[in-house]
Amino acid sequence: MTVKPHAVARLLNALLVLFTLCWLMPAAQALDVNVSGGKINPMPIAIAPFMASGGAEDTAATISGVIANDLTHSGYFNALPPNSFIEQISDFNATPRFADWRQIMAKALVTGQTYADSGGRVRVEFKLFDVNSGQLLAGQQFTASKANVRRVAHRIADMVYKALLGIDGYFDTRIVYVSESGPKDNRAKKLAIMDQDGFNPRVLLDTGEIILTPRFSPSSQEITFMAIGKDEPRVYIYNVDTRQREIVGSFPNMSFAPRFSPDGQRVIMSLQSDDGQNANVFEMDLRSRQMRQLTNEASINTAPSYAPDGGRITFESDRSGSQQVYVMNADGSGQKRISFGKGRYSTPVWSPDGQYIAFTKQAEGRFAIGVMKPDGSGERILTEGYHNEGPTWAPNGRVLMFFRDSQGDGGGPQLWSVDITGYNEQQVQTDGFASDPSWSPRLN
Repeated sequence: MTVKPHAVARLLNALLVLFTLCWLMPAAQALDVNVSGGKINPMPIAIAPFMASGGAEDTAATISGVIANDLTHSGYFNALPPNSFIEQISDFNATPRFADWRQIMAKALVTGQTYADSGGRVRVEFKLFDVNSGQLLAGQQFTASKANVRRVAHRIADMVYKALLGIDGYFDTRIVYVSESGPKDNRAKKLAIMDQDGFNPRVLLDTGEIILTPRFSPSSQEITFMAIGKDEPRVYIYNVDTRQREIVGSFPNMSFAPRFSPDGQRVIMSLQSDDGQNANVFEMDLRSRQMRQLTNEASINTAPSYAPDGGRITFESDRSGSQQVYVMNADGSGQKRISFGKGRYSTPVWSPDGQYIAFTKQAEGRFAIGVMKPDGSGERILTEGYHNEGPTWAPNGRVLMFFRDSQGDGGGPQLWSVDITGYNEQQVQTDGFASDPSWSPRLN
């Protein structure tokens, strides 16, 4: 196959961004958090140190700390310092002295206790109170191994978040990403995974290939990604539990940006044409391995993403002369451009609740992360900077993670997150450089 140089340049330009890339009280009783003008006024919340018995002191401290860290980093809560507490909770079953907690301006209170048995299991209980009314809002008991106590804490934080905001939490989730190391002109790119707060990072795959665009399946057990090695680029599926990978398909030309359908039965991707001039969107049925072409344009069409109901697909295309965001029906019909602002739009990703499409926008030498409605209205820029790229949604649709490439010879990509209001932008800690994040659904 002969590929014309100008066609390669056009394809690489179009793909620049892509590659450098229980029980609860009813929600009606949730407390109010003030959000106005893109600014969040966090709710003061007290996380009382969890009590411990049976040698579970370290576990108790870990759980209290993780809950406080999760809630604080969400931007919606201000975890009050323990040295400000007037009452020191010593009896999990006793009614707290709510006047003491009101005096330090706490709006909500979390109490808990832990117990470690001789078999290495840990029992954890918690309660959540509305301090003003004294009402019990939520509570539950968990039993887990010591290795899973951080997950228990994340689940408690999810329940507190839901009870107080009326919105599902996102703390018991994971991030798959590309771990990068080495000199800037010869970076090793490995498939890696970590908890959403940056803990428990580990490399899943280190084969010497260049790993690109990893994406979770709806079950969070499988990841699809593209790998460029000595042979032709291939699209793979990797099982997180078994650590096995399989080829989705061998394609004679370049393949890009694979992503699962909401039901996990299909993978959508972009395939280069035989002459190397163009790329179009194709869908593969994972059971039959049958391919279906969804776009047929003399242009670069790539970065497809399904709506959460699977009925529509958003993608980027340069058919109008520059990269723009389009929407089409799942069968390829009804293709419509929805981005019309100044600059180039790329890497569109549909939000889990279906309300928005996130995108990368490049204009006047700057990269921005923004959102718009599926009809193209309501465009909002959440953050701008040097090489902000590749947004991915938290499963509750409230937070976006992306990567930002730092300037300078020793610089490299780092992960960042921002609230959908554009508030609470912060760096996500990783070991070394990291790019191309993908947020998992909530874990089971």
